[in-house]
Amino acid sequence: MGRRKHEMAKAIKEKKKHVAFASLSNHGVSAKKTKLVVDLVRGMDITRALGVLKFTPNKSASVIEKLLLSAIANWENKNPDRDIEEAGLYIKEIFVNQKGMLKRIQPAPQGRAHRIRKRFSEIKLILGEKNS
Repeated sequence: MGRRKHEMAKAIKEKKKHVAFASLSNHGVSAKKTKLVVDLVRGMDITRALGVLKFTPNKSASVIEKLLLSAIANWENKNPDRDIEEAGLYIKEIFVNQKGMLKRIQPAPQGRAHRIRKRFSEIKLILGEKNS
């Protein structure tokens, strides 16, 4: 029984070698605005996605570009003997969730107050291999 668990763990570890993961926890832009950029690059190969992100005029685009570079570096650490071009890396999954918000109050006319909601989001990115 112990041997079978060891073999299963080894198989799972080998399967995870073909996948790289990166996440960002407290991104200072709302999830709604970030999803617009994420939808542009979902499913693209990494070279094309980096090009699109570089020329997208959005605060989230530069952050997602850094996150993609981090995921690429994570893949390289897992697979030091393999080449990126041969692997055919692409963005397998990328999604954005709302993380939380800071609530502030701003003075308004006639003694009133308006609520300010500073929203945060989290981004998770998973790279996959086409040629695995």
